[in-house]
Amino acid sequence: MSSTARSPTPGAPLVGPIPGLRNAFCIIGLRAGVGEGGGHGWLLAQQIVHGEACYDTWCLDPRRFGPHTNAEMTSLKAIEDYQNEFRFHFPHEHRPAARNARTTPLTEVLRGEGADFGPVNGWERMQYLKPAPDFHEDHTFHFSNAFNAIAGEVKAVNEGVGLAEVNGFNRIEITGEDRHAFLDRMICGAVPKRDGRLGLGYLLNHHGMIKGEATLANIPAGTRGPARVWYGSAAASERHDMDWLRAHLRTDEDVQLTSLTESHTILLLAGPKARHVLQAAARGDWSAGAFPWLSLREAYVDFAPVTVMNVSYSGELAYELHVPASACRVAFDALRRAGADHGLSLFGARAIESMRMEKGFLHWKADLLTEFDPFETGLDRFVKMDKDFVGKAALEQRHKEGPRARLVSLQVHASDRPAHPGASVEHEGAVVGTVTSGDWGHRTGLNLAYAFVRPDLAAEGTQLSMDLIGDSIAATVIAPSPFDPGMTRPRS
Repeated sequence: MSSTARSPTPGAPLVGPIPGLRNAFCIIGLRAGVGEGGGHGWLLAQQIVHGEACYDTWCLDPRRFGPHTNAEMTSLKAIEDYQNEFRFHFPHEHRPAARNARTTPLTEVLRGEGADFGPVNGWERMQYLKPAPDFHEDHTFHFSNAFNAIAGEVKAVNEGVGLAEVNGFNRIEITGEDRHAFLDRMICGAVPKRDGRLGLGYLLNHHGMIKGEATLANIPAGTRGPARVWYGSAAASERHDMDWLRAHLRTDEDVQLTSLTESHTILLLAGPKARHVLQAAARGDWSAGAFPWLSLREAYVDFAPVTVMNVSYSGELAYELHVPASACRVAFDALRRAGADHGLSLFGARAIESMRMEKGFLHWKADLLTEFDPFETGLDRFVKMDKDFVGKAALEQRHKEGPRARLVSLQVHASDRPAHPGASVEHEGAVVGTVTSGDWGHRTGLNLAYAFVRPDLAAEGTQLSMDLIGDSIAATVIAPSPFDPGMTRPRS
């Protein structure tokens, strides 16, 4: 154990595991020292003894900062933090210090198109296209003046086809003869093992709670490499997931883990006309029969090598084109040329957020938390209790005891403000839950939210309320996925 001089960090302190080291923890960055908040030490002690705290501590976790961070960046952000010490940090407010830490060859191309950017684990990711060069988004807890711009992008994707860069996603290449056996132990559900197929899986901690979410894609051996699995997860999970996977490797397993986060980016093609654009840009048969939902294939767009995955986070027919960052400009330009006859337009992360809310899709560390198990989170179909996996014994015990909360979808009866994460959900004057995500669903015309609530209040039609900006706003529990609940569009 060692001590260090007290120094500030941007936002919350660093309390938890040190990235890349086993059984090493820190508690630093508290402005007035540990004595300012004994609760930090309590949470750290739980992590040291039990491996996890009773609350999800991601907002304090040192691994929330990616490998791009350094002392110089910390100084810039700490100064900025002090300058704004007595100001609210508004939703979608991205402050200017230490920006452009991680970019791709498309960053300046999109900026020239009028893109507004926000940092995601240091990566500059397009949020939306500004309606005018001098447009500035209002900082507000209500719906902002970017509402119509985002609505237009959703409409264009829903009725035609859109193109977005989704950079920075965590990508770990898993090779070796034991790769599937390793993943079968880590994932609580079925693991796709057939070449050319992909699926979604969830990792649990030793308490049976949700630790991570990953897309698992089986790429066959070929000229680009050996047979391998691409493990894809949220950008912010870069250090977190690598540490967790490495900690569970056995010495007798033939498994290698290699990060490809810096080397690749994703071009997302979405909308009912997406197949027409892909067919015009890449050789081969891209029909639904030849390339169905949850398939992958290596191909070329112009001369850029891409790995195409038929998967959707928007609820529309969509293709993820995973491309080396060095070749992404070639692929991007070719897709725009191919899409010119189909009215292809650009869209950003805020449109994706709106669409995923309408589909009941979840976001890591917003809706997927270590405070809840997969049954409480509504992920029953992703759990196979007839196999062994990390956290199974604890999950079996929790399942016997019954749920302590349920994740529900809510329609918020307000048109001027979204539900914000952390807002209290109330029933008959008592707090019965907490909001995890909220946004306007532009295809359904619904103000939507997710929240964990008491199990007895999780039935569809239950009337609740939320404390939003000091007002009590009515909300109704609705069925998840109010847009295309049968998933006909992604499978079309």
